Amino acid sequence: MRCRLILALLLVAAALSGCGERQTKAEAPSPREVTDTAIGRYCGMSLAEHPGQKGQIFVKGASEPFWFSSVHDTVAFTMLPEEPKEIAAIYVTDMARATSWERPEPGTWIEARSALYVIGSERKGGMGGDEAVPFGDEAAAKRFAAENGGSVVAFAGIPRGYILAEGEKPGDPQTTERPAEPNGGAQDGDAAGRPATDAFHAGRRK
Repeated sequence: MRCRLILALLLVAAALSGCGERQTKAEAPSPREVTDTAIGRYCGMSLAEHPGQKGQIFVKGASEPFWFSSVHDTVAFTMLPEEPKEIAAIYVTDMARATSWERPEPGTWIEARSALYVIGSERKGGMGGDEAVPFGDEAAAKRFAAENGGSVVAFAGIPRGYILAEGEKPGDPQTTERPAEPNGGAQDGDAAGRPATDAFHAGRRK
């Protein structure tokens, strides 16, 4: 009798756990498509004006994402200490599905933490700097690296120094005076509106 009771409790616990997992997944917001109102958090410009891969990050409790003109800047958001850490979802352009480097098609978003990235390739991002090029397919990532150079890493394996270098290449035209406000409810929690890590922004101004 006691064994049956324990078994019943275990089955109930497993069922509740499964429901909790499904609810958590259901709470993750879906990616938005780029419109003329999507403004890059660090460049303050319309994403529609930039070619290449893009990114968007939802923080918990916000209905609209922060937008990024490159995947490089999207990853930087997750590393900068001043930025919100309660992240609900991160989406980047999946170049395994997009057919255009300059203008990736709508519907080609992938959750950033499940993607693979080619770093150190010859191809430049939408802001003209080094990019972390996302792929939802390992074979596609390896082909890209073979053709354009670079190495394939997971999201967690992107080196901090690759994103937050003390000084980035002079060819990087990105300029930033301060982070732009997001479209919608997301807030950065910095009432003074101060720029994030000085090294990152100083590098983007070069």
